[in-house]
Amino acid sequence: MTTAEPSPSLRPGEPEETAAALTKGTAGPQRPANAPGRGAGRDGGGGTEGRTLNAFSHAFLVLWAVMAAGPLLWAVMNSFKSSGAILEDPWSLPSKLNWENWSFAWNQANIGQYTINSVIVVGGSVVGTMLLGSMVAYVLARYDFPGNRLVYFLFVGGMAFPIIVALVPLFFVMKNFALLDTYHGLILVYIAYSLPFTVFFMSAFFRTLPSSIAEAAEIDGASHSRIFFQVMLPMAKPGLISVGIFNFLGQWNQYLIPQVVHVGDADKYVLTQGLANLAAQTGYRGNWGGLFAGLTLAVLPILVVYVVFQRQVQAGLTAGALK
Repeated sequence: MTTAEPSPSLRPGEPEETAAALTKGTAGPQRPANAPGRGAGRDGGGGTEGRTLNAFSHAFLVLWAVMAAGPLLWAVMNSFKSSGAILEDPWSLPSKLNWENWSFAWNQANIGQYTINSVIVVGGSVVGTMLLGSMVAYVLARYDFPGNRLVYFLFVGGMAFPIIVALVPLFFVMKNFALLDTYHGLILVYIAYSLPFTVFFMSAFFRTLPSSIAEAAEIDGASHSRIFFQVMLPMAKPGLISVGIFNFLGQWNQYLIPQVVHVGDADKYVLTQGLANLAAQTGYRGNWGGLFAGLTLAVLPILVVYVVFQRQVQAGLTAGALK
């Protein structure tokens, strides 16, 4: 007959914790009851705070996306509705697609001609800005000469100069040079307007590029111009695309400068001036569907450019930090 083993008893002088461990059959020290368990870093207070912050950031991004895309989607929706339907219920979906609004905006409101004018002006000014701005930025970033910092800070100070202060002197300068109501005159003004930011951005980018490659090309007998155009400029492609997108957006949406130096010939209006005229005409004719169609046509090129080059823009903005 087997007899049960006697349970351990508390001996005189033996701690109560030891007796409790013997009673439970544990061999090692016990973890305190209030100590965090394994995985507390994930499931404890830190994990809860992380999930809360993550949910808040996602909610903020969703709200930002709705605020950014909501007006555009609303304009596209109303561009397919009649003026009566827009005034009756501007938030309802169109019962049918009124493509005549787009035809009116493109042909009768001359949005097509204004778009072509904007493409000519902005295309020429962006190319000129990137070429001149990158050349100036390269010299300021790579060569030391007396007055280097002075020239750099003059360009930086140009970003803080409000364009509205220069509108009246600009008009008389353009008039004296017979550049009013001309494509090339507006292109020159856009280039001068965009150069400060381009030089500031590209000079910082050129400083991050390794100088060993340029030094090797110089040892091989390459001239300064060849080093710039064939060596350094291709290496600065991410920065060029990024600042080019910013210049394109700023010049495409520019309204004040064309209103001062490009107002005599209506056939040479850029898109912002054409939309202003269409909005003024809509107040009398009541063609709100055509106005929304014109707004949509003006926004589409910007969306296309950003969708095509969005990865290059992100790469250009982070290239300096990664290096």
